[in-house]
Amino acid sequence: MTKQRELILSILKQSDRHLTADEIFFLAKLKMPSIAMATIYNNLNALDEAGVIHRLHIDGVADCFDKLTEPHDHLLCTHCGRIRDVRLPSVRPAIEGDIGTPFSEYELVVHYTCPECARK
Repeated sequence: MTKQRELILSILKQSDRHLTADEIFFLAKLKMPSIAMATIYNNLNALDEAGVIHRLHIDGVADCFDKLTEPHDHLLCTHCGRIRDVRLPSVRPAIEGDIGTPFSEYELVVHYTCPECARK
């Protein structure tokens, strides 16, 4: 694994939230000033394709990268844009029961107001 890829993975693993490519680039530049944005994109794409990370695409929001690859869902605060992981194990059986057949995968994003924004 290249030093650049190790750095990108390290940044994602140390983060307490989902990061965009721009945010990863900014943090990577602090540790490796010569790194290029193209290197960030190329490595993020390769890591996503290999299943090491997961690209999260939500309409109207910049793609984010998730260090968790096991099945889970997401909460998106409609005020601050923060994305949180949530596990809703009853969703798959409920959908399959409703449609009457198994399916391969799904992505669920619940739009809500996070506790921090609700306090404001």
